Amino acid sequence: MSTIIETPDWSMIPAPPDDGAARHLAGARMAAIALAATDGGTIDLSGLAGRVVVYAYPRTGRPGIANPDGWDMIPGARGCTPQSCSFRDHFAELKTLGVERLFGLSTQDPDYQKEAVARLHLPFAMLSDDGLKLTRAMSLPTLEVDGMMLLKRFTLVIDDGVVTHVFYPVFPPDRNAGDVIEWLSRNPNAA
Repeated sequence: MSTIIETPDWSMIPAPPDDGAARHLAGARMAAIALAATDGGTIDLSGLAGRVVVYAYPRTGRPGIANPDGWDMIPGARGCTPQSCSFRDHFAELKTLGVERLFGLSTQDPDYQKEAVARLHLPFAMLSDDGLKLTRAMSLPTLEVDGMMLLKRFTLVIDDGVVTHVFYPVFPPDRNAGDVIEWLSRNPNAA
């Protein structure tokens, strides 16, 4: 069962600039850090064999609970649900293109993330970096909003623990999965 979401008018929302904050990630080995997953396990991205896609997002909201003041006008903040639903809707196609594992990543705690996984019917786990260990070890792009340290929106293609490609900035978020599919189609995994 798919959750229908309203697509924002992206022309009314500021696009994030390419501030170079993810430039160092291409070619980097993932740090050996175990992250809590919404399926109850832990995942160390550095030790996963094959092709893995990880999309990072600032935070998912919850129905009936207001986002922080001015959220929509923070460049790159809005769109976590459309991004996740796009990856959900293209999950099978990503698998046919050689993606062994797909994960969402945020600094929200796993219990908060579990609500989004259930509500959005996601067929993949979310990973939590609520302790900011991976964020600090890899110098991942961040923003601070209302005292929360959040990840900026980016997507990593990881082959055998090494970042092969970085999508940054990501805008509009609902096109991210399509952009990843286009890149994967041109860059099959040789392994």
